[in-house]
Amino acid sequence: MKTVYYESTPWTAEPAVKVRGPFHGALRPAALISGCVAAAAMTAVSLQVGHGSLAPEAAVALCIFIAAVWFWIFSAVEDTYVALGAAVALVVSGAMPTESLFDALGEESVWLLMAAFVIASAVASTGLAARGAAFVITGARSVRQLAHLASLGLVVTAFAIPATSGRAALALPIFLALRAALKDRPAVVKILAILFPTVILLSAVASFLGAGAHLITSQVLQSAGHEGFDFASWLLLGLPLALVSSMLATELTVRLFTERTDREEPLRVDAARLQQGSTTRLRGPLDLDEQRSLLLLGAVVALWCTEPIHGLEPALVALIGALVVCSPHYGSVKLGAALKKVPWSMLIFMAATLALGASLVTTGAAAWLASSLFAPLAVLGAWKGPVFVVAVVVVSAGAHLVIQSRSARSAVLIPVVVASAGSMGVDPVAVAFASTAAAGFCHTLTSSAKPVAMFAETDDVANYSPADLLRLSAWLGPLSTALVLFFSFWVWPVLGLPLFPSR
Repeated sequence: MKTVYYESTPWTAEPAVKVRGPFHGALRPAALISGCVAAAAMTAVSLQVGHGSLAPEAAVALCIFIAAVWFWIFSAVEDTYVALGAAVALVVSGAMPTESLFDALGEESVWLLMAAFVIASAVASTGLAARGAAFVITGARSVRQLAHLASLGLVVTAFAIPATSGRAALALPIFLALRAALKDRPAVVKILAILFPTVILLSAVASFLGAGAHLITSQVLQSAGHEGFDFASWLLLGLPLALVSSMLATELTVRLFTERTDREEPLRVDAARLQQGSTTRLRGPLDLDEQRSLLLLGAVVALWCTEPIHGLEPALVALIGALVVCSPHYGSVKLGAALKKVPWSMLIFMAATLALGASLVTTGAAAWLASSLFAPLAVLGAWKGPVFVVAVVVVSAGAHLVIQSRSARSAVLIPVVVASAGSMGVDPVAVAFASTAAAGFCHTLTSSAKPVAMFAETDDVANYSPADLLRLSAWLGPLSTALVLFFSFWVWPVLGLPLFPSR
């Protein structure tokens, strides 16, 4: 069983959660076997170079990529360290120009996330998000209403706060206040403890900034010569899936973890009792800082969604918003204080994985790996495209069992998926989006995602057990996979993202 250590950290930073994953430490034979497999794969790559089917720089990039994946899965080394080490190795080996590594730190997506974290820091400092969540929840009159209203509030936070771990850290005080107010209803507390991280993870797909993996997917597509995503296009495709998956997950959680008597018993979350369990002011009129933060956040989101009209890049809009929220007379936080809460480790990790993914594409390593993995599907004829899409979605949904970081999963999967799509007769942009959406399911183990670990135990009180999580995943995993496939084949094509453009 893993060990989790919690420390006090700013809400916007990556939570200081030391997680020993399912393959770390205990399963040394598995690590040894995987090391042999990785060595065999590297040997095969080297032999292919000798036969001239793989360029030397592509072989080097592929070997470094395999080594990085091995460390991500089977070692306790920090993900950012592995990604940065892999990027440096690519430069030293000559597989990637030095400029590509340093240019990755200046990518628009990195600046976009940095500025978005500054804005989110200002919004959180005013208590506006906590007040909004409390306002929504106090309208509940039953367990089912409480669960669905909480889910709705959590979906909205995807547009205010980048990264699922940041949203979880913001929602945790609300959950603790609810736990104190509902201490006489333990079954309700349990479903809320499970529901909060579940919805946070599933609803991340609603926003382009909901997870770093979304930005990595877009950048890899652009590196391969395809059109990436912007805030508005991602919103159009992701929000419907986020709402439907969150609603279904909420209903599933309520039915699995409550009895009929619990669901039928009246419930009222009193604002006064909720305030007693929270250190943040949840009642009364909005003060000036809260009003300004709400206005600014609405303006920034509106500008992101209307980029085709005004032509301002999302990163520039975010930087303008960050300057406004930190301005001497209008802002609610100082720029220096806000920058201290930016998770720089996450941004460096993103930059390094962007460089790694781009090198796989530009050297031809991704294309060679894709042809090697998916060549057998050619015998399926007209069915190879649909089977390929199903395989990608299933693998993307299950990848959290071996690679904990969602961004790392995208860095591993998306270059291969994009390189394979053309030969399978599938649109690369559509299948890359499906893969990224499917990766939102990562609930099987408490070590599978930081939000799950954060809500598993708080203040030395276990909110739910690993068995509860496995019970949920046994139903939610197949449901989430089927839902992504349904959207991929029938919903997103209607919204302008067809899997098979030629049909």
